[in-house]
Amino acid sequence: MGTSSIPVDLLNPGQVLACMGFLEAADQLFGDARGGFQWESDHDTAVSFVLDARSEDPVAQVLEFLAGSEIHESAPDGWTPEKGDMTDVVRSGDCFPGDEPNQTSLPIVLSNQGTAIPLGHWTDGTTRDEFKLYSGNRSAFSIASSQIHGTVQANGKVIVPGVAQLLERDSEALVRDPFGLVVPMKGSFNMDARCAWSAIDAGYSPNEHDQKVMGSPVVEIMAAWGLENARPGLLGKRRYRYGTWKESFSPVLARPMLSGGFGAFECRLFTFTLEMSGKNKIVQYAEEEKA
Repeated sequence: MGTSSIPVDLLNPGQVLACMGFLEAADQLFGDARGGFQWESDHDTAVSFVLDARSEDPVAQVLEFLAGSEIHESAPDGWTPEKGDMTDVVRSGDCFPGDEPNQTSLPIVLSNQGTAIPLGHWTDGTTRDEFKLYSGNRSAFSIASSQIHGTVQANGKVIVPGVAQLLERDSEALVRDPFGLVVPMKGSFNMDARCAWSAIDAGYSPNEHDQKVMGSPVVEIMAAWGLENARPGLLGKRRYRYGTWKESFSPVLARPMLSGGFGAFECRLFTFTLEMSGKNKIVQYAEEEKA
């Protein structure tokens, strides 16, 4: 068993969801994963997430899995898109998470050395809130590709680094503080609260002035992983609650904890809202609920 400890801002919903993602990933990839948040006092918001798994360094090896992964879209048998081709798509048989496939929100599969991990909370067809925040002509595939492998020109020049480039440039820094290294964000899953802006609040549109907001590609892709089996608790229209827990739990127990179902365990609850930026929903910083 190995242990990793990383800093996390509890007021940034995306970072808490990404911690859940690391827990899910470590359990799927290595087994026997357990994780929990560590704080000294109930007033601390910059705390640590401690992750244990059957791995020498769970966080480092999850990042290495991401950096070395191939990304494919997943679609049911017989379905064809209105545009483009399906030559690089994994067929999922008759099993599909949503009612009707959509080219911009097809699930993806991360494949690395014989291990294939499907991700697709954004196309959830159950009664759960799908928590799909991005809109427009961006696809989940293009977003995940840019967050993991960066935005790269045909000549190999890296325009915006992803997890793979950050890991190659300074693996020690990324493993030590995976949410702390930020890059210019353009297309994302809209999970990192540091990227949240609206023209009304800012007084202008950064996109129109070619100004980039900064966010973490690790937060973006790991938050998406964390939402596969858990959701923040829906309180009302675009208003949510999530929880953090101090005990070390397996994913099965951590999932209801994230949604705010705690019982007798030591925990802290936070609420946040989703605001609109054009057609996109954006995560706002959270406020802690007081006992």
